[in-house]
Amino acid sequence: MSSNPNQQQTVSSVASISGSGTFSHGVHPPERKELAENVVIEILPYPEKVVLPLLQHIGAPCAPLVKPKQEVVLGELVAKGEGFVTAPVHSPVTGVVQKMEMTTLSNGRHLQAVVVRTQGEQLSGRDLWDALYGGPWPMDACLSVKPEDITAAIRDSGIVGLGGAAFPTHVKFTPNEKKPIHTMVVNGCECEPYLTTDYRLMLEAPGAIIAGALLKARALNAKQTIIGIEDNKPEAIAVMKQAAEGTGVKIVVLKTKYPQGSEKQLIKAALNLVVPLGGLPGDVGVAVSNVATAAATAMAVLRNRPLTHRVVCVTGGGIANSKNLLVPLGTSMGEVLDYCGGLRPDAARIVAGGPMMGFAFTDPATPVTKGTSGITVLTHAELSDAETTTCVRCGRCVDVCPMNLVPTKIAAASRHKNLGLARRYNILACFECGSCVYICPAGLPLVQNIRTGKALLAAEAKK
Repeated sequence: MSSNPNQQQTVSSVASISGSGTFSHGVHPPERKELAENVVIEILPYPEKVVLPLLQHIGAPCAPLVKPKQEVVLGELVAKGEGFVTAPVHSPVTGVVQKMEMTTLSNGRHLQAVVVRTQGEQLSGRDLWDALYGGPWPMDACLSVKPEDITAAIRDSGIVGLGGAAFPTHVKFTPNEKKPIHTMVVNGCECEPYLTTDYRLMLEAPGAIIAGALLKARALNAKQTIIGIEDNKPEAIAVMKQAAEGTGVKIVVLKTKYPQGSEKQLIKAALNLVVPLGGLPGDVGVAVSNVATAAATAMAVLRNRPLTHRVVCVTGGGIANSKNLLVPLGTSMGEVLDYCGGLRPDAARIVAGGPMMGFAFTDPATPVTKGTSGITVLTHAELSDAETTTCVRCGRCVDVCPMNLVPTKIAAASRHKNLGLARRYNILACFECGSCVYICPAGLPLVQNIRTGKALLAAEAKK
């Protein structure tokens, strides 16, 4: 790699950090990463059809741009939304558009979806992997792309936060003169138990992640770029350190604790900066992006590849074979589970995502969306058998809440539909990490009640 006067200062070792490497509160649930962490990413065969919901992100829904019987190719734009906070949808297959369908997401929301039946020659197998993640990545080229072109490519490619939040990425990476960004933080913590999506990407596609990190930093004119990885992932630390040689990207090692991967806790642990309650990382001059989102950015900017596939970790004691799979968006979760050998006899619950923040679902037709980081199949033994009782006011939920909230009071206000009280208790500051539920001796459905309260607030805002 040639030197560049605009390039950040080169580092050749794991960087020291200004933070303590951790944050206040949090929990240490069983990690269970061993089920899938050593399983190389496989390419899922194309399904007969894909079902593409018109809303796979936070923000405004998309409107279809295609009609039944229309032929489309891999990567073609099929739906687009109006406004700033939205993300277009592209076809992950070459095929023929079918009649629109209603589909149900894992969170229970019913939406219209574009349906494409797979037909004709497909880019698949190793060729697909190489087109998306494989091969060399021109790091020097990342420093010559115009910042505005980076943001435009992210927007037009439909990239959202792939760690699970699904917030349209271009919104974060549109420069704001009032809130300049000094540090780009890439999140490689993957603190959610069981899931190994980001871990495998760091091992198998480190170049794409580094390139995406450089591009995002350039889009915001950030002076430094760091990638935070928990210390329970030594192989990923080593691989990413090697990939970052000569680029100026710093690898920082953080202590393993849940939810270390939450952006506010990550910023505190790595930089010793505190994002104000109700604030955003930009308020302290920081931008945060998941490693998978960084890789998608590199694909969009350097290879003109929109977001059509994502890596999904299928894991848990209730699945026959745990796998990490590159999946076309819109594939039914039932087909993904079948490819992994199906459910074991003792399977008790299927969760879209991980056990702490995911949504339980039962319909195998539920499609994989941009926010589907994993599918976790839990057995009866893996589920808590605590009987739900009344709150004993032990205060454990307060002790572990990383946002210093009082979850029981927020949940109670939500349950009684007292939205004014819920606001006073800062319900919107809760990011539903589930630490309170994990520690609660009464087995109270705190997060479920808080989610209900947020839904009521959203409905009220629309009136």
